[in-house]
Amino acid sequence: MILNKQDAIYSATKLIKYFKDFNRIDDYFRARKIERVKNIPQALPGMGLEDDMFQAYDMHPEDMNFEIVQMQSKTFDTMLEMVASFSPDQAPGKEMKLIVKETNTNTIVGFIKLGSPLINSKPRNDYLGGTPDLPIFNKHVIMGFNIVPVQPFGYNYLGGKLMAALCNSHAVRRMLNQKYDTEFCLFETTSLYGNIKGSSMYDGMKPYLRYKGDTLSKFLLTLGEEIYFEMRDWFTEKNGGEDLIHKGASSRKLKMQTKMVGVVKASLKEHDTKAYEMFNTAMEKAGGVTTQKRFYMGEYGYANVKDVLLGKTDVLTKAENFDRFELEGIFAWWKKKAGKRYEKMVAENKVRTELEVWNQSTMDKIDIIR
Repeated sequence: MILNKQDAIYSATKLIKYFKDFNRIDDYFRARKIERVKNIPQALPGMGLEDDMFQAYDMHPEDMNFEIVQMQSKTFDTMLEMVASFSPDQAPGKEMKLIVKETNTNTIVGFIKLGSPLINSKPRNDYLGGTPDLPIFNKHVIMGFNIVPVQPFGYNYLGGKLMAALCNSHAVRRMLNQKYDTEFCLFETTSLYGNIKGSSMYDGMKPYLRYKGDTLSKFLLTLGEEIYFEMRDWFTEKNGGEDLIHKGASSRKLKMQTKMVGVVKASLKEHDTKAYEMFNTAMEKAGGVTTQKRFYMGEYGYANVKDVLLGKTDVLTKAENFDRFELEGIFAWWKKKAGKRYEKMVAENKVRTELEVWNQSTMDKIDIIR
């Protein structure tokens, strides 16, 4: 597909204008958050979803008990949007949505969304010694896309570490095994902010998570919903009513965006060399906004995960610390850390007592990087 010169300039200008205001990744996160928060309905006082979130800030971690609950509903998505700094677009493949509840208060302390892992990852390939066989790999690996504590539960009690450790628990692994009728043995996740922050909530989490290196960072950010649908429909019209990408394609939004950018480049190259060069420069700059992310792995207490993923064996072997990945072991590990943190916050009068949720009235009050 080649656009005429006028249409090529128009579409190039739209894309350049969208990306030009993002100088750092947090600029992009905030813009996407503002866009999505507009769709969260305003509840009457005392009747909002936030009332189901943990707010017992005088409670010591030793007195807490938890349960993990699967939740497949729009309510999960709305509550996650209220809590998370950034929630990625829907990924294809596997998906499991979990909430973690403190049972004494019957309130939610965190959200977890798991899904199929990224196809390619440098730290993973370095760990395995090459690109894995995808059919074997996809049977055994899951990725954490959102691991989000309710705030300030996260701040007061190291809630992010609890959520991440639970992702690596046998309890969650068994839920996944049952849902997908396979045997998971590797968990992956990445830090949200990359090298903007020198550390991550996933640091200091051995044996549950281990840092494996940084991802490669240069790629074009995903378009926001409003401009994406506007541009998608515009390109469909210019293409005689046919979508640029087949409706059943996996990762359709990403492929559609890539195709749109490719059509603009090809069209400008044919009609206007100077405009083509300007567009390439703008897209190159936009790609530079993304950051390297810290990459983490957990092996659920198995000793031979690498051999299983490389197809050398299909029998998993338990490591000596296998039982530490049961919920009892994880809660004991977390309560020791969280207790020290909470007592320090109390002693220094730093315990936060105001629930932090994203809505139209709090957009300028909450830091996007937390």
